[in-house]
Amino acid sequence: MLDRWVINKSINHYPALALLGVRQVGKTTLERVLAEDIKSVYLDLEFPKDLVRLKDPTTFLESHRDKLIILDEIQHMPDIFLVLRGLIDQNKWEGRNART
Repeated sequence: MLDRWVINKSINHYPALALLGVRQVGKTTLERVLAEDIKSVYLDLEFPKDLVRLKDPTTFLESHRDKLIILDEIQHMPDIFLVLRGLIDQNKWEGRNART
C-alpha cells in the first residue's frame, strides 16, 4: 500500500489524484482515512443521494474548491471527467494549483 505521506504530498501538489486498484484492496478505506485529516467532501457515487448532489457538478465542485473532494466509484459518472478537466484548467489560469 502507498505510504500516506506520499499521498498527502501528492494531494497538496497535484490538482487531481486517482487511486486505482483491484477490488477490495483498501482504496475506499484509504480515502476515508485521508478525509479525516483534511478539510474534505466525500461522495460515494454508488449512492443516489450523492449522485443527486452532483446534478450540477460545476456548481457543486466550485462551491467546494477549498476542500479535498473525494469522488469514490467515479466510474458511475464518466461525464464528470470533462467538468473536472475544465475546472482544473480554470484554476491553473487563475493561478491556483491543487487545493490552494
